[in-house]
Amino acid sequence: MNLEEQLLDTWRIHCRINLYILEAIPAEAFATPKPAKGRHFADMLAHIHNTRLMWLESGAKTLLAGLAKIDKAQATNPALLRDGLAASGQAIETMIQQVLASGSRVKGFKPHAPAFVGYLIAHEAYHHGEIGLALAAAGFPLDQKTAYGMWEWGVR
Repeated sequence: MNLEEQLLDTWRIHCRINLYILEAIPAEAFATPKPAKGRHFADMLAHIHNTRLMWLESGAKTLLAGLAKIDKAQATNPALLRDGLAASGQAIETMIQQVLASGSRVKGFKPHAPAFVGYLIAHEAYHHGEIGLALAAAGFPLDQKTAYGMWEWGVR
């Protein structure tokens, strides 16, 4: 596997981890009220998806076809989050492939494509921590299998 394929595989693993976390959240958690302070865990998952769309708007508008933002009223729909995260993850992968093939950069992001992938993963991983804290505060902490499993990149 060459370096380009490894970079794309890294993005795919990360996307699968997002879905792994989402799948571990009990359905009842989505019915919890929004907190008075801070964001609901579902809002953060929608934010991850919506941030991807923002980058696609900037860097590859044609890849937005069929994708839509998830607003806060829709964020408590786990199927919508799953489908949105899967589709936006694929669209970002395609954008990365296009940027790598052209030897250019992601429009609106100064460093190179590998730095962009690192930036997105760092941003989304930050929210993984927030999601875990929000779930715990709502009485639905991630189970240990998931909390440790999200770090098992070799099997995701």
